[in-house]
Amino acid sequence: MNAPSSLLTVPTSRHHTSRLLRNALRPLRGRPAAERWATRLLGAGVAAAAYLLFLPWDLRNRPETPGAINETSPVTDTGITLVVVTVLALAAYFGHRDRLRWTLPVVVAPPAALLWVSFTTHEAPDASLWPLAWLVFVMAGSGVVLAVAGFARQFRGDGPGGRSA
Repeated sequence: MNAPSSLLTVPTSRHHTSRLLRNALRPLRGRPAAERWATRLLGAGVAAAAYLLFLPWDLRNRPETPGAINETSPVTDTGITLVVVTVLALAAYFGHRDRLRWTLPVVVAPPAALLWVSFTTHEAPDASLWPLAWLVFVMAGSGVVLAVAGFARQFRGDGPGGRSA
């Protein structure tokens, strides 16, 4: 009768959730190599999936309707907004959790590669300025991603600038 109840020793759902959240926000530096790489690959996959889901393009390069001047599938403002929000959220997450040098390959490279593929699927007369546009989009996006990652890094709990004290 005096033995502790097993209900008292079982972690509650709320406690378990808070522990998972704390582990998901802990710096990757001290985590096992498999977890670091799996987290980075998952982040790159999410960035690529967001681009593919929200900014589709027609690889057959034909007008959507007869007489249309738009040769790719329509890109909506909502789609662009959702890609930007997803990429910025990933930048904040990886800026907080990982080293800044990993932010660009994980967050920027997948959408940049997909944008390049999208641009290169168009015929030459239509794509004369697209390599320049791609470069501008990638450079501007990289700068914003690094700024967001640097800002998020300030909120790490392991010392100033995210370094151990």
